[in-house]
Amino acid sequence: KNIAGLLACLAVAISFALSVSVFWLLPATGVFRDTLYTWIESGPFQVKLSFQVDALAAVMLLVVTGIGFLIHVYSLGYMGHDDGMVRFFAYLNLFIFFMLVLVMGDHLLVLFVGWEGVGLCSYLLIGFWYKDPANGSAARKAFIVTRIGDAAMAVGLFLLFANLGTLQIQELMQRAAQQWHVGST
Repeated sequence: KNIAGLLACLAVAISFALSVSVFWLLPATGVFRDTLYTWIESGPFQVKLSFQVDALAAVMLLVVTGIGFLIHVYSLGYMGHDDGMVRFFAYLNLFIFFMLVLVMGDHLLVLFVGWEGVGLCSYLLIGFWYKDPANGSAARKAFIVTRIGDAAMAVGLFLLFANLGTLQIQELMQRAAQQWHVGST
Protein backbone atom coordinates (compact mmCIF):
# COMPACT_ATOMS: atom_id res chain seq x y z
CA LYS A 1 0.00 0.00 0.00
CA ASN A 2 2.92 2.39 0.56
CA ILE A 3 4.15 1.75 -2.98
CA ALA A 4 0.70 2.62 -4.33
CA GLY A 5 0.78 5.92 -2.44
CA LEU A 6 4.27 6.74 -3.66
CA LEU A 7 3.38 5.88 -7.27
CA ALA A 8 0.28 8.06 -7.03
CA CYS A 9 2.38 10.95 -5.70
CA LEU A 10 4.99 10.41 -8.40
CA ALA A 11 2.33 10.48 -11.14
CA VAL A 12 0.97 13.81 -9.90
CA ALA A 13 4.50 15.20 -9.42
CA ILE A 14 5.29 14.34 -13.05
CA SER A 15 2.01 15.97 -14.10
CA PHE A 16 3.01 19.10 -12.17
CA ALA A 17 6.44 19.16 -13.84
CA LEU A 18 4.77 18.85 -17.25
CA SER A 19 2.33 21.63 -16.31
CA VAL A 20 5.23 23.93 -15.38
CA SER A 21 6.86 23.09 -18.71
CA VAL A 22 3.67 23.83 -20.66
CA PHE A 23 3.19 27.08 -18.72
CA TRP A 24 6.65 28.32 -19.74
CA LEU A 25 6.52 27.01 -23.30
CA LEU A 26 3.21 28.48 -24.46
CA PRO A 27 3.83 29.64 -28.02
CA ALA A 28 3.47 33.23 -29.18
CA THR A 29 -0.16 32.48 -30.10
CA GLY A 30 -0.68 31.48 -26.51
CA VAL A 31 -2.39 28.16 -27.31
CA PHE A 32 -1.45 24.48 -27.47
CA ARG A 33 -4.14 22.40 -29.18
CA ASP A 34 -4.17 18.68 -29.90
CA THR A 35 -6.91 16.56 -31.43
CA LEU A 36 -6.64 12.85 -30.66
CA TYR A 37 -9.52 11.57 -32.78
CA THR A 38 -13.14 12.12 -33.74
CA TRP A 39 -15.19 10.79 -30.85
CA ILE A 40 -18.73 11.32 -32.20
CA GLU A 41 -19.77 11.97 -35.79
CA SER A 42 -23.40 12.26 -36.80
CA GLY A 43 -24.10 14.25 -39.94
CA PRO A 44 -22.73 17.76 -39.49
CA PHE A 45 -22.36 17.25 -35.71
CA GLN A 46 -18.84 16.26 -34.73
CA VAL A 47 -17.18 15.91 -31.39
CA LYS A 48 -13.43 15.63 -31.59
CA LEU A 49 -11.57 14.42 -28.54
CA SER A 50 -9.34 17.45 -28.40
CA PHE A 51 -7.53 19.37 -25.71
CA GLN A 52 -6.42 22.98 -25.55
CA VAL A 53 -4.11 24.81 -23.20
CA ASP A 54 -4.19 28.59 -23.22
CA ALA A 55 -2.93 30.95 -20.51
CA LEU A 56 -5.93 30.37 -18.22
CA ALA A 57 -5.82 26.61 -18.67
CA ALA A 58 -2.06 26.62 -18.00
CA VAL A 59 -2.61 28.38 -14.67
CA MET A 60 -5.38 25.92 -13.80
CA LEU A 61 -3.07 23.02 -14.69
CA LEU A 62 -0.57 24.39 -12.20
CA VAL A 63 -3.26 24.77 -9.54
CA VAL A 64 -4.75 21.30 -10.06
CA THR A 65 -1.46 19.42 -10.23
CA GLY A 66 0.39 21.56 -7.65
CA ILE A 67 -2.28 21.45 -4.97
CA GLY A 68 -3.13 17.89 -5.99
CA PHE A 69 0.48 16.89 -5.34
CA LEU A 70 0.42 18.52 -1.89
CA ILE A 71 -2.84 16.69 -1.08
CA HIS A 72 -1.26 13.43 -2.20
CA VAL A 73 1.79 13.96 0.02
CA TYR A 74 -0.40 14.85 3.00
CA SER A 75 -2.55 11.78 2.32
CA LEU A 76 0.48 9.50 2.53
CA GLY A 77 0.67 10.19 6.26
CA TYR A 78 -3.04 10.64 6.86
CA MET A 79 -4.02 7.38 5.14
CA GLY A 80 -0.90 5.42 6.15
CA HIS A 81 -2.81 3.32 8.69
CA ASP A 82 -5.86 2.64 6.51
CA ASP A 83 -6.36 -0.70 4.79
CA GLY A 84 -8.10 1.03 1.87
CA MET A 85 -5.11 3.21 1.03
CA VAL A 86 -4.67 1.74 -2.47
CA ARG A 87 -8.35 2.37 -3.30
CA PHE A 88 -8.10 5.90 -1.88
CA PHE A 89 -5.13 6.81 -4.07
CA ALA A 90 -6.83 5.27 -7.10
CA TYR A 91 -9.84 7.55 -6.46
CA LEU A 92 -7.59 10.54 -5.84
CA ASN A 93 -5.62 10.06 -9.06
CA LEU A 94 -8.83 9.52 -11.01
CA PHE A 95 -10.05 12.82 -9.54
CA ILE A 96 -6.90 14.59 -10.76
CA PHE A 97 -7.32 13.01 -14.21
CA PHE A 98 -10.90 14.22 -14.58
CA MET A 99 -9.98 17.69 -13.29
CA LEU A 100 -7.35 17.89 -16.04
CA VAL A 101 -9.90 16.76 -18.66
CA LEU A 102 -12.26 19.44 -17.35
CA VAL A 103 -9.58 22.14 -17.54
CA MET A 104 -8.16 21.19 -20.95
CA GLY A 105 -11.28 20.09 -22.85
CA ASP A 106 -11.54 21.92 -26.19
CA HIS A 107 -15.14 20.86 -26.75
CA LEU A 108 -17.95 21.37 -24.28
CA LEU A 109 -18.88 17.66 -24.37
CA VAL A 110 -15.29 16.74 -23.47
CA LEU A 111 -15.48 19.32 -20.68
CA PHE A 112 -18.79 17.73 -19.61
CA VAL A 113 -17.12 14.30 -19.39
CA GLY A 114 -14.51 15.87 -17.09
CA TRP A 115 -17.30 17.47 -15.04
CA GLU A 116 -19.08 14.12 -14.70
CA GLY A 117 -15.86 12.38 -13.73
CA VAL A 118 -15.16 14.97 -11.04
CA GLY A 119 -18.69 14.40 -9.72
CA LEU A 120 -18.15 10.63 -9.65
CA CYS A 121 -14.83 10.98 -7.86
CA SER A 122 -16.34 13.39 -5.35
CA TYR A 123 -18.99 10.77 -4.57
CA LEU A 124 -16.34 8.06 -4.21
CA LEU A 125 -14.04 10.14 -2.01
CA ILE A 126 -16.80 11.52 0.22
CA GLY A 127 -18.16 8.01 0.74
CA PHE A 128 -14.71 6.42 1.06
CA TRP A 129 -15.42 5.10 4.55
CA TYR A 130 -18.77 3.76 3.38
CA LYS A 131 -19.29 1.52 6.43
CA ASP A 132 -20.13 4.64 8.46
CA PRO A 133 -23.74 5.54 7.55
CA ALA A 134 -23.03 9.29 7.87
CA ASN A 135 -20.38 9.06 5.13
CA GLY A 136 -22.70 7.13 2.84
CA SER A 137 -25.43 9.69 3.43
CA ALA A 138 -23.06 12.59 2.70
CA ALA A 139 -21.89 10.89 -0.50
CA ARG A 140 -25.50 10.41 -1.67
CA LYS A 141 -26.30 14.05 -0.93
CA ALA A 142 -23.26 15.20 -2.92
CA PHE A 143 -24.25 12.90 -5.77
CA ILE A 144 -27.78 14.35 -5.89
CA VAL A 145 -26.56 17.96 -5.75
CA THR A 146 -24.11 17.36 -8.60
CA ARG A 147 -26.89 15.76 -10.69
CA ILE A 148 -28.83 19.04 -10.35
CA GLY A 149 -25.77 20.90 -11.64
CA ASP A 150 -25.43 18.34 -14.45
CA ALA A 151 -29.01 18.92 -15.56
CA ALA A 152 -28.49 22.69 -15.61
CA MET A 153 -25.26 22.28 -17.55
CA ALA A 154 -26.96 19.95 -20.06
CA VAL A 155 -29.72 22.52 -20.61
CA GLY A 156 -27.04 25.17 -21.19
CA LEU A 157 -25.27 22.93 -23.71
CA PHE A 158 -28.53 22.33 -25.60
CA LEU A 159 -29.27 26.06 -25.68
CA LEU A 160 -25.78 26.89 -26.93
CA PHE A 161 -26.00 24.27 -29.65
CA ALA A 162 -29.51 25.37 -30.66
CA ASN A 163 -28.44 29.02 -30.93
CA LEU A 164 -24.90 28.70 -32.27
CA GLY A 165 -24.79 25.27 -33.93
CA THR A 166 -21.59 24.06 -32.25
CA LEU A 167 -20.12 23.09 -28.90
CA GLN A 168 -16.48 23.51 -29.92
CA ILE A 169 -15.22 26.28 -27.62
CA GLN A 170 -13.26 28.37 -30.14
CA GLU A 171 -16.08 28.25 -32.69
CA LEU A 172 -18.57 29.19 -29.97
CA MET A 173 -16.57 32.26 -29.07
CA GLN A 174 -16.39 33.40 -32.71
CA ARG A 175 -20.05 32.72 -33.47
CA ALA A 176 -21.24 34.34 -30.24
CA ALA A 177 -19.27 37.51 -31.02
CA GLN A 178 -20.81 37.61 -34.52
CA GLN A 179 -24.37 36.87 -33.43
CA TRP A 180 -24.55 38.79 -30.15
CA HIS A 181 -22.92 42.19 -30.30
CA VAL A 182 -21.74 43.92 -27.15
CA GLY A 183 -24.71 45.58 -25.46
CA SER A 184 -27.35 43.52 -27.26
CA THR A 185 -30.12 41.92 -25.24
